[in-house]
Amino acid sequence: MIDLYYWPTPNGHKITMFLEETGAAYAIFPVNIGRGEQFEPEFLRLSPNNRIPAILDRAPAGGGQPVSVFESGAILMYLAQKLRRFRPDNVRGQVEVMQWLFWQVANLGPMAGQNHHFVGYAESPIPYAVDRYVKETNRLYGVLNKRLADRRYVAGDAYTIADMACYPWIVPHQRQRQDLDDFPHLKRWFHAIADRPATQRAYALGPKYRAQAAAMTEAEKKILFGQTAAVVR
Repeated sequence: MIDLYYWPTPNGHKITMFLEETGAAYAIFPVNIGRGEQFEPEFLRLSPNNRIPAILDRAPAGGGQPVSVFESGAILMYLAQKLRRFRPDNVRGQVEVMQWLFWQVANLGPMAGQNHHFVGYAESPIPYAVDRYVKETNRLYGVLNKRLADRRYVAGDAYTIADMACYPWIVPHQRQRQDLDDFPHLKRWFHAIADRPATQRAYALGPKYRAQAAAMTEAEKKILFGQTAAVVR
């Protein structure tokens, strides 16, 4: 059994996509990040960076005490290794998956996240910041589009954790001020993943925990965007 500490964000969706694809037994423990539940001591023991998602594997390979993992990329790698699913067995294939997984966690996620912040959450418009992150998001879409020009999925012909990592950060493309028609190979890939039943099941979980259309309150913005070292002491 996998305990998943989750909130319906792009990084949270990565893990439910994997678990729904594999049919692995898991239980969701919602962490309401707008209320500041990510700063609770119990959660910080699992995720010292006070970010979702995190998992607690109660039946790790080889037995022994439960294993906790934080950071969405690390969780995907751990689960893929544990279940031997959605990662190649050969070295070259594993390298392809790893480098594109790392590309997402180091590039697409952070840049799109800053895009979300300055386009949607900043108290007052900052044109330089909006232009900077919308353009960088656009560049990264172009990188992914080029990558998909001659292959079905990000790491080759097979669907892998690299695709699961990237897809949730493309879902809010309109919010990111990106037009998928400008990226035909990415658009084809995006719709192929959206059509997967496991993807649809994963995304159907979100509204159970948060109304997707609800506007973020000023109090929630203060919790999410006003953090200093004090919150993890």
